[in-house]
Amino acid sequence: MSLDKSLKKGGGLTRVRSVLTRPERLAALQADDRWTPEKGVYNIPKTKFRRLPPGVSGPSRPGESGESK
Repeated sequence: MSLDKSLKKGGGLTRVRSVLTRPERLAALQADDRWTPEKGVYNIPKTKFRRLPPGVSGPSRPGESGESK
């Protein structure tokens, strides 16, 4: 007997978030000295969010640097 699709685990479609929440944005702006609590939380500037620096394809794994032993 198969499992009904409403009872399956819901974590299969979870993806990497491409936007930040307001507290995450405020923390990033505060680290760059672009925002202070006196300015308020409305009309905050946009922030670019990238998990990896430009030009980096992904995390490097140990032993995959292309060197053969």
